[in-house]
Amino acid sequence: MSRSVKPRRRYESPRRREQAAATRQAILEAAERLFAKQGYVGTSVAEIAEEARVALKTVYAVFGTKAEVLRGLWNLRMRGDEEPVPMPERPWYRAIVDEPDPHRRLALVAHNSRIVRERTAHVTEIVRQAAPADEQIAALWERFQLEFYELGVRGIVETLEHDGVLAADLTTAADIGWTLTHPDLYQLLVRQRGWSPEAYERWLAETLSAQLIKDRDAGARRPRSRARNRRTGNE
Repeated sequence: MSRSVKPRRRYESPRRREQAAATRQAILEAAERLFAKQGYVGTSVAEIAEEARVALKTVYAVFGTKAEVLRGLWNLRMRGDEEPVPMPERPWYRAIVDEPDPHRRLALVAHNSRIVRERTAHVTEIVRQAAPADEQIAALWERFQLEFYELGVRGIVETLEHDGVLAADLTTAADIGWTLTHPDLYQLLVRQRGWSPEAYERWLAETLSAQLIKDRDAGARRPRSRARNRRTGNE
């Protein structure tokens, strides 16, 4: 009578996982340096391996293609880590949507926009420049644009509409928020015009509030203004 043999479980030690994570991080950082210096098209996988001080086959084993290396770098810089946690479930996003004061909510948007833009400034340009030459990267750029609008902007604008403080219709307000928080505007103000990231954050918070939140005092000010005009005979 034959005995059934249980399949052996693959054992992965914490140390092995740490080593794998360190190798992945080294490859991504090496790729970022080379992409920033030479461009995506001008950088080979062999050069990435040499820069990361790993074997060429290791890069292919971890990522498969150069496009996947850039995708991994993009995800790392956008999220700040490689944890597979969707944006709506991340603590910083929950802190924004759970903030009861709408002005403070938009100040948190400005703060997180600054943090992400500082972290992704180089990678954003790398992906943008690589998109025309690689279909996978073009798809990555399109996905970013869609997620940025639908989750990063419209979802937050919807909370303002729900609170009854939105200054415009939902689509217009989302378009305004998307434009103001778009990476292009950060690139123009900070990287080209020399604004400090702190100045960008302050300006963004003030501008988002001014553009997206109703001025509750406007109705109270207008009658007083008309009364003054009547007294002075100017109406």
